[in-house]
Amino acid sequence: HVQLVESGGGSVQAGGSLRLSCDMSSYTYSRICMGWFRQPPGKARAGVGFMYSSNGVTQYDASVKGRFTISQDKNTLYLQADNLKPDDTAVYYCASLRGPTCSLDPARVNFWGQGTQVTVS
Repeated sequence: HVQLVESGGGSVQAGGSLRLSCDMSSYTYSRICMGWFRQPPGKARAGVGFMYSSNGVTQYDASVKGRFTISQDKNTLYLQADNLKPDDTAVYYCASLRGPTCSLDPARVNFWGQGTQVTVS
């Protein structure tokens, strides 16, 4: 069963940190671009950042740049989220994006994980 499985969400106070993980071990399709997206309550899903799997180059949305970091270790994609703010409250999704050029546009996603809730108070 092909899937992306997120974990690591939870509740944290403003200024705190969380590390989200995405298990890609059973995702057997192309991984040209792997990214993180989020959907705040009542709002549309939007890109947080992505990584080119070939060279590790990353790009982030302006709202998280300098606070969030994407990394990868073998079959796990990580999102290190520091200095969290209440506006970061959302369901966070791991996703595979169509290449060859990565994008923060949700329309470019070809496979979604199930999501993990992050709540910042």
